[in-house]
Amino acid sequence: MPSHRCLPTLLLPLVLLGHPTAHAEPPAVGPDMNAYYHGADHDRWREIFESDGREVYDRRFEILEALKIRPGMRIADVGAGSGLYTMLFAEAVGPSGRVFAVDISESFVTAIAARAAEAGLGNVLTVLSGQKSTELPPASVDLVFTSDTYHHFEYPRAMLDSIRAALVPGGILAIIDFRREPGVSNRWILGHVRAGREEVIGEVEQAGFKLSDEPIKLRGNYFLLFRKVDA
Repeated sequence: MPSHRCLPTLLLPLVLLGHPTAHAEPPAVGPDMNAYYHGADHDRWREIFESDGREVYDRRFEILEALKIRPGMRIADVGAGSGLYTMLFAEAVGPSGRVFAVDISESFVTAIAARAAEAGLGNVLTVLSGQKSTELPPASVDLVFTSDTYHHFEYPRAMLDSIRAALVPGGILAIIDFRREPGVSNRWILGHVRAGREEVIGEVEQAGFKLSDEPIKLRGNYFLLFRKVDA
């Protein structure tokens, strides 16, 4: 299965990319938050990620339909995990499309490559990302999709800049993440998730995107679509 690695993209200054005035990087998540994904057991995590009762698994076909994927599209599944959505995207875009499975875990991207090969999906490329970069080429994708991943960004502004650079003009960023609502969310969510829905919207819009839609109302998650704002 092909694996795509590229040198970190040298981003242009914010003003040249059409960003608003640069803001300070939000506080990083705990430096050890993602440590358990390095060398992770893919099969164990696949059982967790693809289990009945997990909202993004139970409603995966509704989510897929809401994204309005067309044959030939180029999609990046950032924080691809077990490859659940990578496989769905690869089937939806067809042989003329391309899906980048992006993750910080080498064991995850290796397993996704094997899973795609077994399924005969030759349009999947795996990308081992960093904490500050997706490692995707500039203007290489029409859609960037993240599912329960945004709160794992150790450097959210740097990752948003990298995502923005990877998107074509007018490209779409889809974010699904946990609702963090004091007094409503459980203790695990409050301790694990850095920012709530409104704060995430503010961060993403400061990075050069505009909220365009919330196509599905989820229970424990929110599902937001942002459009890249061009210069």
